[in-house]
Amino acid sequence: MNRRIDNFLKGSRIIKRRTVANEACDAGRVSLNGKVVKAGAEVKIGDIIEIQFGNNVTKVEVLNLQESTKKEDAAGMYRAVE
Repeated sequence: MNRRIDNFLKGSRIIKRRTVANEACDAGRVSLNGKVVKAGAEVKIGDIIEIQFGNNVTKVEVLNLQESTKKEDAAGMYRAVE
């Protein structure tokens, strides 16, 4: 099962709104496995996502691709990577 990266970022609560996730992708601030991607890029389990928020870079590994998640389960969809 695959999911669009903008959908995953919103569903996992890494980014609060899908429009913001889209804008981050369009601005080139989101990379998937080392490549800058657009909002429609497909995410699979095991992928590494990097997001630039100003001077900070958040790097996570995809662990789960649930369609809908409760707020308390969202953190289980990914884990931080150093």
